[in-house]
Amino acid sequence: MKTLEVFDPAMCCSTGVCGVDVDPVLVQFAADLKWVAEQGVEVKRHNLGQEPQAFAANPAVLKEMEAGMERLPVLVVDGKIVATGAYLSRVQLAQKLGITLARQDKPRIKIGNGCCNPKSGCC
Repeated sequence: MKTLEVFDPAMCCSTGVCGVDVDPVLVQFAADLKWVAEQGVEVKRHNLGQEPQAFAANPAVLKEMEAGMERLPVLVVDGKIVATGAYLSRVQLAQKLGITLARQDKPRIKIGNGCCNPKSGCC
């Protein structure tokens, strides 16, 4: 079984999806991590503000942090750093973890919704 570890910057809660001003990137990433776990990947998430010992126990993550705190988040797959400084999309996570995306799991771009008729007054 593959393992994905996420080393987040200090946040108000374990996922950052709390408070009144929630970052939509964190909401999507939390959903994508849930999806990854449903694919059989063990997911571990560490928040610097709540679990500093997890960061201290990983020399590679410490080295990234020494290079600058903007290197967080750090994503680690099976002990190897695969991304720094950004939350990956579901497609990127699948690629890094070797998961084949089913058609329903792929992102879809919706073009137009029928509202953008110049005479409709909505555009």
